[in-house]
Amino acid sequence: MALNFHQLHIFFTVAEKGSFSHAAAALHMTQPAVTMQVQSLEDYFGVKLFHRSTKKIELSEAGRTLLPFAKRSIELIRETDVGMSIFTKMIEGRLQLGASLTMGEYILPRLLGPFGKDYPNISVSMKVMNTTQILDEVLGHQLNFGLVEAPIHHPDVHTEAILNDELKLIVPSDHPLADMDVITFEEAMKYPFVLREQGSGTRQVMEEEFARRNMDYNSMKIIMELGSTGAIKSAVEAGLGISILSQSSVKHEITLGLFKVKRIENISFARNFYAIYLNSTLLPISAVSFMTFLRQDNLSRLL
Repeated sequence: MALNFHQLHIFFTVAEKGSFSHAAAALHMTQPAVTMQVQSLEDYFGVKLFHRSTKKIELSEAGRTLLPFAKRSIELIRETDVGMSIFTKMIEGRLQLGASLTMGEYILPRLLGPFGKDYPNISVSMKVMNTTQILDEVLGHQLNFGLVEAPIHHPDVHTEAILNDELKLIVPSDHPLADMDVITFEEAMKYPFVLREQGSGTRQVMEEEFARRNMDYNSMKIIMELGSTGAIKSAVEAGLGISILSQSSVKHEITLGLFKVKRIENISFARNFYAIYLNSTLLPISAVSFMTFLRQDNLSRLL
């Protein structure tokens, strides 16, 4: 019997999850199949890789030695997929992903057309949700990967920056702030705000930047919290308040002269969009190809 990557991947997932049943769920395998593959690996090396009891499993000394090699093998396969993805233009498959609202409503629609020209045999299925919902579905194995607006800090999740963006102060064209060259934090806080809901990436980026600069964002007059960028734009257009949104999401309104985009002095809401997926997941080549496409430096011309 020869050593194979599939067995190392299963071993690594069992070690990471601390359970054969949890590893089986993550790998979409039956528990007996997972157990059999680990036993085959133990037979290959002639040692036990786990100490099993009725309540838990623990890595043996041999298992602890093997673990970093298994992890490196997974990383190497991922790097291989990324390196080869630019050559696999004729691959076929279905790309399933979750996208946060700004990404799903305003960024990705401009990119899926060019992606489709490069990869004409990949069909796309996209669920648009907020960052918290996407994380829940990735953790629950309902999504292979997601694209979100703020970094995720979770021990089971890999987070990778793939696109740049910046939030700006959005005001109606007839607003008192619209013609001001310099807008201070204190000046902006005099006016009511319409914001995204707690749990959204946009809201998180805004609050983190204010906190980083020791600015009390609790002094904001938040008159409304809405669950979509489109709803916020309608509220701003109706004169209900001003907002902080991605400039990419208001291009149409700027062209029509409805909104003006302003900066708050000494504050930059620069951010990244991130791809997230489980550490134990090996993404299909369609997903790897899509993320390789998103990493291109010249995508800004499309946004």
